[in-house]
Amino acid sequence: MTHRQLKAQPDSSEKQIARTTTNSGANAYLRQRVLSASPEELRMMLLEGALRFARQGAEGLRERQYEKSYQGIHQCQDILMELISALRPEVAPDLCRRLAALYTFMYRRLMDASAQRDAAIADEVIKLLEFENETWRLVLCRLREERAAASDRSPTASISIQG
Repeated sequence: MTHRQLKAQPDSSEKQIARTTTNSGANAYLRQRVLSASPEELRMMLLEGALRFARQGAEGLRERQYEKSYQGIHQCQDILMELISALRPEVAPDLCRRLAALYTFMYRRLMDASAQRDAAIADEVIKLLEFENETWRLVLCRLREERAAASDRSPTASISIQG
């Protein structure tokens, strides 16, 4: 290769800067989305992330790409632990107890999937996460409707000008 041909190809540091810039843009968007989200929306984002990582883990197991499966399963487990720690039993003790049991069950099943290298076990967790995700989506829709109805009922100040 000539010097001119070498110069035409970006070096590894330029590639890294391009990746960092791209990632920084995505990270800035995600950061803004998180900072502006309601607690309910944050929970939805966590569920979506758990689902995405569980799918990645199952896919890695099917493809026998164990690093990929480990990353996906581990990230999903981290999110499940975050969901457990975010529960507020002082508000709804029975519901929180049940959700903690569900998330703990999923966490353990992901451990089984990883240890046994069995994508079918990870698929069980994916189905549960899909159901939880859809349930939470319905809750968010209901909350939006209730808040909109409440804001419609609240008295608004009006000014009338008589001339």
